[in-house]
Amino acid sequence: MRKKDKIVTLEAIATITGTTIGAGFLGIPYVVSRSGFIVGLLHLIFLAFMIILTNLCFSEVMLRTKGIHQIPGYIKIYLGKKARNLSIFAVVFGIYAALVAYFIGEGEVLSYIFTNSLKYSMAFSFLFFIVFSIIVFFGIKALEKSETGIMFVVILIILILALIFLPKGKFENLYYVSKNPVEWFLPYGVVLFSFLSFSALPEVRQEVLKNENVLKKAVIVGTLIPLVVYIIFTISVLSFSGKQTPEIATIALGKIPSLLAVFTMFTASIALGNAIKDMYYFDLKFKKIYSFFLSTFLPLIIFILIKKFNLSNFIKVLEIGGAVSGGLTGILIIATFLKARKTKYRKPEFTLKIPKFIYFILMIIYLIGIVYVFLF
Repeated sequence: MRKKDKIVTLEAIATITGTTIGAGFLGIPYVVSRSGFIVGLLHLIFLAFMIILTNLCFSEVMLRTKGIHQIPGYIKIYLGKKARNLSIFAVVFGIYAALVAYFIGEGEVLSYIFTNSLKYSMAFSFLFFIVFSIIVFFGIKALEKSETGIMFVVILIILILALIFLPKGKFENLYYVSKNPVEWFLPYGVVLFSFLSFSALPEVRQEVLKNENVLKKAVIVGTLIPLVVYIIFTISVLSFSGKQTPEIATIALGKIPSLLAVFTMFTASIALGNAIKDMYYFDLKFKKIYSFFLSTFLPLIIFILIKKFNLSNFIKVLEIGGAVSGGLTGILIIATFLKARKTKYRKPEFTLKIPKFIYFILMIIYLIGIVYVFLF
């Protein structure tokens, strides 16, 4: 591999990994503690390879298409305007779900750090919202632009936590498997949420321009790195706290490790808040003030309603967000991929050689996941 190819590959891998490792991983140990470690590990491995295959489908679509577009743009070219609108809904739904989850999560973690209880989580959620909305209002994008650097910091902290807590853990905590079959499927939505990286690929497509041959490797390695990190983090927490693992895993490890949760949810929420504000303003042509209110106060209103009527919690919001947003986008990407293969816009640098029925099975799994989160 040429030196330039190596540099481009590393940049692309960093972009995919940086987009993937957000704040969703904080909920993985809890759902795995409910299903059992072996079941959770199967979810992690299976969903990582589902995302790799879906991202490779999308990569081939990008390579077959002239010009560079965002996900809705590619979907519109091959499936039409209605499918594009559905993809926009999936993106918006996923962002709002994530923001609401982070409002809940930041409130709980900050309340735990400062008061040693979750009693004041609502008050701390409002304090977090004030800081969040000010930053989004002024469009401060420093955190969003330093996504790769943040990713390296998060990975480093996770590895340090593993070195500290693995020697204190009891590996018999990993032997438990739930006797309730319904709980075997509990990790699906949260784990899927934690692996979502579709939005990174158009940026990666630009990074590998004139070096498209490295794209396939970048997609695979960029997803396998988060898989390894998530497994290490889950083993560290579960071996230490077992079935007592809380919804936000770092709370089980203490106040200082919980700063990791504060940091990751804060940076992720700023990136998402700016992203959806820009979408409303630049893509949908809303006025700046409306874009700001829709990107900040609308998720706040949803959060208040959820808390007031006890409709959901941190884990359930992540689960629904992952299954619905990831599932819909995954289905649309695969449908776009199958349609793109029938066109001859551009010869791609690589072509997936997998039996066609595999793609239909993949779409069925995404669909079942959407149905599951609303039934259970």
